[in-house]
Amino acid sequence: MAKVESDIGVESPRATAADDMYSLSTTRDADENLIAPDETTGLLGAGTQALYDVSSDDAAPPPRKDSWVGYEEFDGLPWYQRPSGFCTNAGFVKVYWLIPPYALFTLAFGGTIVPKLNLIIDLICQRYFVEQSTTSPNFVFAPVILGGNNPQCAIPEVQRHVAAFTLVLSVIIGVLSAYSAPKMGSLSDRYGRTKLLALASAGGVCSELVTILAARFPDIFHYKWLILGCIFDGLAGSFTAGSVLTHSYTSDCTPPSKRGVAIGYLHSCLFSGLAFGPLLAAYFVKWTGSLLSVFYVSSSCHVLFIFGVLFILPESVSERRQLVAREKHRVRQDKRDQLSREWASQYLSSTEDTESWFLSWFASPKFANAIGSLRSANPFEPLKILAPKGHDNRRVRRNLILLAAIDTVLLGAAMSSGQVTLLYSEYMFHWGNFETSRFMSLISMVRVVVLICIFPIINYIFRIRPAQKRRRESGAIVEQNAGADDLDVWILRFAILSDVLGITGYVFARTEALFVLSGIITAFGGLGSATIQAAVSKQVPAERVGQLLGAIGLLHALSRIVGPMVFNGLYAATVKSFPQAVFVLIASMFCVILVLSTLVRPHVYMKEEVIEQREARPTRPGFHREDTLTEDEVVPQL
Repeated sequence: MAKVESDIGVESPRATAADDMYSLSTTRDADENLIAPDETTGLLGAGTQALYDVSSDDAAPPPRKDSWVGYEEFDGLPWYQRPSGFCTNAGFVKVYWLIPPYALFTLAFGGTIVPKLNLIIDLICQRYFVEQSTTSPNFVFAPVILGGNNPQCAIPEVQRHVAAFTLVLSVIIGVLSAYSAPKMGSLSDRYGRTKLLALASAGGVCSELVTILAARFPDIFHYKWLILGCIFDGLAGSFTAGSVLTHSYTSDCTPPSKRGVAIGYLHSCLFSGLAFGPLLAAYFVKWTGSLLSVFYVSSSCHVLFIFGVLFILPESVSERRQLVAREKHRVRQDKRDQLSREWASQYLSSTEDTESWFLSWFASPKFANAIGSLRSANPFEPLKILAPKGHDNRRVRRNLILLAAIDTVLLGAAMSSGQVTLLYSEYMFHWGNFETSRFMSLISMVRVVVLICIFPIINYIFRIRPAQKRRRESGAIVEQNAGADDLDVWILRFAILSDVLGITGYVFARTEALFVLSGIITAFGGLGSATIQAAVSKQVPAERVGQLLGAIGLLHALSRIVGPMVFNGLYAATVKSFPQAVFVLIASMFCVILVLSTLVRPHVYMKEEVIEQREARPTRPGFHREDTLTEDEVVPQL
């Protein structure tokens, strides 16, 4: 129960339920921030707080089982409607509901990377030879078989067209997903995760359908129709939005002490999809004798994913929390519009003496509303959540900016340097397709083992066991978000250090064994991104997790655009003189973010700004009334 106090007269009406809802939520969040973590070890889980009152002599003894405030959102619901699955509200919230559909999503993503590139090469090659035969009647060429061995396509002209076209596709997907992913993350806070997850995968279905049409009827559909498929995929957020929403879902239904491990499970699904997706795709092409079979299977995976998240996966954001998030969003929008109108009014008053119709229109309320619309459409506006206002949020602001920058470099380097690493290994050690595929599969499998085996062990030793000891000594623990803890910070630094050592090994490795060993060392860097995703979700209120991860998703999308340009361009420019230059650059970047990671501070949490919307109400001297509202009065039980 929360108290909303107001000095009002006898005739003053009660405040609106919407305003009370916002004040209640803000007051509750602020109250939670005042409770400092009670830790007996420096590596205990974030936000592990004892909230029972020990000052009362007649207080009941605390319960002996741990709990988490997130469980209360789904009390009374049957097991199949809880994101926790079969667990009770006092047990470990598992993400087993999410892992099977997310595995299909990652397989669909990883399985089509190589086949789609080969299809683009064949389509462009086929179109190029047809155009050459049209302009030169005596031009003779061997027919191009989609998915077959086409050595006639290995010519500079075709390769140049392929490089330019794939760059266009990458930029389109990156730019559109950078705009839509943070919007979808913010919407998921207010309307639920599952519907937006289905939308993200629906874009993949549309993209695969366009690909199938272009490959099935190349004479009717030009290969440039693939751009339309990328537009569909980008507008739906592409893989970036899917990752943001799944991480948000996991943050909703996992207590802070186990959140990093749960997100690590999702990352292991991603690396498994990248490792086994191309392998399974190659077998499908071999079994069916058709390259299109891969895209049929990928479309089926997307359809199954949509069906699973819409009709099987329980919603992780309760209706009560959705209402609170919508109300807070409305208040922020109203404040923004009010500031725009005030600016227009001040400008209009300063131009009253002018006779210019242009300046008068420029300062009109209509133009102020247009300014607000443009601000809401600003693709970089979602990044403002990384810099919350207020003196109390100074350390949170620094943490969020540092963690977002570190995660952008980690993911950008991991996603963008993979192709360069393969090209370098083939150039230095004369590897073929089998050796490079085996190397990439090995690295991905080591990452999976680290995330699903080693990471949980670390979490058990440094979080679960100390929590069990505290429970035996002082009773139950009620977990709440109170920022990243010391273990999060040290795991992040270890992950970055392993990347630095592994990439430096690439620079000096002149034998295959040392090169593979360096790759295995870099696999431990997979702990970094999973830890960051969990750490940032602990520093903001639950109803803003999707918005925050969406902003980081925007940076991820931009890194997938800039990264290949920088790394591929540098490798192409230095491959003859110093092919290791690209690894020197990556190692230097990792050294910088390793230093930045030392500035990240644990145990800081965002304090939301209290926005006053109510007008001052007349009061009688000496008269005071306290309105006491329960949560059910503010937000009716749903």
